[in-house]
Amino acid sequence: MSAEVIMRAAVLAALRDDAALMAQVNALFDGEPARASAPHVVVGECIGADWGGKDVTAREVRLNIALIDSGETPERLAEMMARVDAVLGAVPVRAGWRIVTARLVRSRVARVSRQPGSGWQAVADYRLRGVWEG
Repeated sequence: MSAEVIMRAAVLAALRDDAALMAQVNALFDGEPARASAPHVVVGECIGADWGGKDVTAREVRLNIALIDSGETPERLAEMMARVDAVLGAVPVRAGWRIVTARLVRSRVARVSRQPGSGWQAVADYRLRGVWEG
């Protein structure tokens, strides 16, 4: 199985296992849901690239995580973003792949303007680097 799929699954499992994050949201989705009520988390696009060396099999995976909240202000998003960041810093080994670094590349917070009073969205792009230990 590909490193992208395995590391993505590890991130999803780690986020689902975080009681503090899950207490703040209604759901966590793998990909954009057809329907969802805020607040919720969406693990979105995943892009992989080689990161190996002569004696090391390794992959770099770029992953974005969106947090959607229906509040009048983006205050709750800050708490959820902090939880996501903490969780990604400690994702366990899964199916032979160990994530050695998880770094925030960029994040953005914006008002969602699809509907009046629809709230706020934060999107964080992470770079995960993993090595094969299988």
